[in-house]
Amino acid sequence: MRDALRLRGVTRRFGPVTALDQVDFALAPGEIHGLLGENGAGKTTLARVAAGILQPDAGQVVIGGEPLGARGVGGARALGVAMVHQHFSLVPRFTGLENVALFDSAAWTRRGTGSPGYRERVEARAEELGLEVQLDVQVGGLGVVERQRVEILKALMGETRVLLLDEPTAVLAPQEVEGLFAVLRQVARAGAGIVLVAHKLDEVLAVADRVTVLRRGRWVLTGEAAGVSARELAEAIVGAGVDGGGGGVGGGDAGGPGTVGGGGEDAPKVGAAGAEQAPEPRPGDDVEVARLRAVTVSTGGPIPLRGVSMEVRRGEILGIAGVGGNGQRTLAAVLAGMLPPDSGEVQLPEEVGWIPLDRTEEGLVNEFTISENVALAVHGSDDYRRGPWLDWAGVAETAAALVRDMDVRADSSATQAGVLSGGNQQKVVTGREFLRSGELLVAESPTRGLDVKATVAVRARIAALARSGKRPPGVVLISSDLDEILELSDRIAVMVRGRLIPVPREDHNPTAIGELMLSARGDGDP
Repeated sequence: MRDALRLRGVTRRFGPVTALDQVDFALAPGEIHGLLGENGAGKTTLARVAAGILQPDAGQVVIGGEPLGARGVGGARALGVAMVHQHFSLVPRFTGLENVALFDSAAWTRRGTGSPGYRERVEARAEELGLEVQLDVQVGGLGVVERQRVEILKALMGETRVLLLDEPTAVLAPQEVEGLFAVLRQVARAGAGIVLVAHKLDEVLAVADRVTVLRRGRWVLTGEAAGVSARELAEAIVGAGVDGGGGGVGGGDAGGPGTVGGGGEDAPKVGAAGAEQAPEPRPGDDVEVARLRAVTVSTGGPIPLRGVSMEVRRGEILGIAGVGGNGQRTLAAVLAGMLPPDSGEVQLPEEVGWIPLDRTEEGLVNEFTISENVALAVHGSDDYRRGPWLDWAGVAETAAALVRDMDVRADSSATQAGVLSGGNQQKVVTGREFLRSGELLVAESPTRGLDVKATVAVRARIAALARSGKRPPGVVLISSDLDEILELSDRIAVMVRGRLIPVPREDHNPTAIGELMLSARGDGDP
């Protein structure tokens, strides 16, 4: 049988960095192939080479038996390749339908006018795939999950023989993941080959037919998913056993200059394939570090908030779960001091650490170096001032510690943020915000796009941060990953259509919380 996609001896370099080193890869028609590896292992680079976005420095890309050569994105698309990027390539001011039409030549006549009956064809394709897509809403007003559906529909409107998905489950709730996998199985049954770039090993093993592991740009293994365990994959990914002691990313005292976050014996131990149940609540001093009372947001945020009340206490982790698009992003913006409410009371500390969901738009300045991005967080601290001037030597020292402690794959802290892989960008943002979370840290899906080892380390650091010193910060953890919420949280609430619903301690389990999350799909108030 002819391969849907084959890479032969592909090498791709970015300056002195070799992202892919003589990699071979094959995808069969109708196969779901999981592509795994640490952050910076070359997974996204491989997908972008296959999609014609990047040209290989050596080697060959063959699609359906035909060499791609130098034809680029257009040539790959003409051969049936489509890619859904981790960071969506949608036009925010366009509706879902308009975004789909932009990518599909069948949407237009030769005169450049809209093709008759095109909307009906889009609706029929969405129904066939089981995708609930809001075609008439500007995508800038949609949540992450809704935008992802538009991206998938856009990719599958044409004749797609190879579908490349880069971290599609990173911000999805478990129920959303299963819905996505149902779509992928249907697409595969129709004959398309699917490459699934992912980090969550249990998810990959649940849906993939085969798996391939890359490590530092080189091929490590390819095998049948049914014949390999999550533990074996984790060891292949990192080249050694995986434990919960920080994954080799270092420790240190939380909050001090030159260090990033905390570590220590109190950090939870997490295996590669899952998480522990929620810890017992920690005794605290009941000092509130943040308070919201009857907060309503009806304008300025992507999803409104309706009468949200909450408090965050020193040294606790408040976990907020929910299906994407129920107000979590608006709540995070209010807690970070970025969005004033239309009504209600907000009391926040002077400085808040904020790990935003969208690291490219809200977290980093891609044109800045790692040091310059760190300076954005610490420039107001006396520890980094020399009179009226910024102490750049001190900033560089702290940035170098961040690169080391967070295991950022970069030549130095002088590396431009925009050239880092998505996972390494996330490490920079996370480590930087640990530095300024003196009273409050707001963390939106902080392990999004991180590999197994980095996920373990970041979760351990968050847990340690909430226990650190005499005045530990309060942490608001907003995530659709129930393992993450249950592992770390002292208290849990669920966002449902703009309202915050506390979860009793006895219901701190996936079933009860999942049922609350699913209620977001109903009509009317909860």
